[in-house]
Amino acid sequence: MRIVLLGPPGSGKGTQAALLGEQLGIPAVSTGELFRAHIAGGTELGRQAAAFAAAGDLVPDDITVAMVAERLGRPDCRDGYLLDGFPRTIGQAEHLREELAARGTGLDAVLELVVEDEELIRRMSTRRMQVDGVWVVREDDEPDTVRHRLSVYRELTAPLVDFYAAQGLLVRIEAGGEVAAVAARALTALGRPWPQPAS
Repeated sequence: MRIVLLGPPGSGKGTQAALLGEQLGIPAVSTGELFRAHIAGGTELGRQAAAFAAAGDLVPDDITVAMVAERLGRPDCRDGYLLDGFPRTIGQAEHLREELAARGTGLDAVLELVVEDEELIRRMSTRRMQVDGVWVVREDDEPDTVRHRLSVYRELTAPLVDFYAAQGLLVRIEAGGEVAAVAARALTALGRPWPQPAS
């Protein structure tokens, strides 16, 4: 299966991507990890991305799409993948559709993790990191910062919901509650029931 995972900051995309990828037997592809790997490896795409990042600019879509396309061309993605963190904009989604069409494939589903704003703020403002032996709230997880991040998400990424709904690909998943329960709902929506323990 070829799946895109959408959801605001704090919705649990990374956790669900890893869990669903494991259950479905497909790799979870994180654009954040791709950026770090290319930059650390000194690849041409990594050098281009690093130059934009160093200048404080967003990495252009063509570089991001090229990184994703290279990753999806590897053997472990032959039978499917789960994209976490990509696409983030309509432009990226259109690039992805063109890239997949050129390969004679397309997406099977787009899962939108749905969580109430107050729950997202609660989740993120209670996350902790250790600094000099003291546990503190991460600066980007302060409530006001979280609200700003949610605003940015709605402006840039939320339009993807309508984009994919119009293609009949969107599946909304209630993402509140226990991690396993959310994954079970997602798998059921994909027609892959959560595995039952052997009796």
